Amino acid sequence: MKKIVFATGNKNKLAEASRILGMEVEGYSANIDEVQSLDAREVAIKKAQAYFTALKKPLFVEDNSLEFLGLNGLPGVYIDSFMEVLGNEGLLQILKSVENRGATAKTTLVYIWKKDRYKVIEGETEGEISLRAVGEGFGWDPIFVPKGELRTFGEMSPVEKDKYSMRAKALVKLQKWLKAQKLV
Repeated sequence: MKKIVFATGNKNKLAEASRILGMEVEGYSANIDEVQSLDAREVAIKKAQAYFTALKKPLFVEDNSLEFLGLNGLPGVYIDSFMEVLGNEGLLQILKSVENRGATAKTTLVYIWKKDRYKVIEGETEGEISLRAVGEGFGWDPIFVPKGELRTFGEMSPVEKDKYSMRAKALVKLQKWLKAQKLV
């Protein structure tokens, strides 16, 4: 297989996946009902099954979470909803009076090749939320500072971000698994 399907319409995520996997990544987007759950693994598996039912071919999906330690893990799996409503500035406002700005960024990837046959792969990055939004990037890149860095993801080049990114970590694991299964 020289090409893999990633169920996302996000061009930034597609470029990141292609760069890390070292192959063509085809995006696929469909209107599916996402399961609402605090369990990222459950959400990702159900999402993969829904996309597989729609497309009828092997693909992978991802579900992200961003847990603020000072807010007992919120927003967690609901980060996309928080971003849609509040954006980075709103998230920073919520954290304004929170002392512990530690955060954990997580990605759950699910590669599915049959309705009930799938592989779950996770990636995680520890860090903290900056005091202000700095840089470019997408999503919450301008406010997340990975552990061991002074810059936000938004201040890094894509290749620099790949060294820390939870998605990059999960994609590297996916690539190794696909090779071990002789799927690439």
